[in-house]
Order: sequence, then C-alpha cells, then structure tokens
Amino acid sequence: MIATVTSKGQVTLPASLREKLGIRAGSKLDFSLQANGHIEIEVINGTLKDLKGILPKPSRALTLEEMEATLTGE
Repeated sequence: MIATVTSKGQVTLPASLREKLGIRAGSKLDFSLQANGHIEIEVINGTLKDLKGILPKPSRALTLEEMEATLTGE
C-alpha cells in the first residue's frame, strides 16, 4: 500500500489497513525506528474505559470504617 505525506507531515492510512488493525479516530500509534531502517508501528487502542468491568463486583459494599482501616493499615 502506498500513502502520500502532506505538506504538514500527515499521512492518511488506507481504509483497509485501518480496518485490519482496528485503527479508529482517536487511536494512538507508537512508531519505532528499527536498526535496519524499517519503521515499526504499534496500535495502542486501550483506554481506562476499556478496563471497566474486568474485576468482579464485591459481594458487599465496605463500610467507611473498613475503608479507613484498609487505608491506614489498622
């Protein structure tokens, strides 16, 4: 695939490549220049919102006293 660099240094990635890599508006790309002159690009799509729900809900809510005891180590 070929892309053209604009006068502002911007490149538009072809839609088929964006789809295959899961790149969407707001995605972060990490560029690394390799020793052989090649560029490696890593797609970083994760956000804090993606972490919501990965831990099970607690069986019960802690009391304020229990929270403070945990924070103070008592």
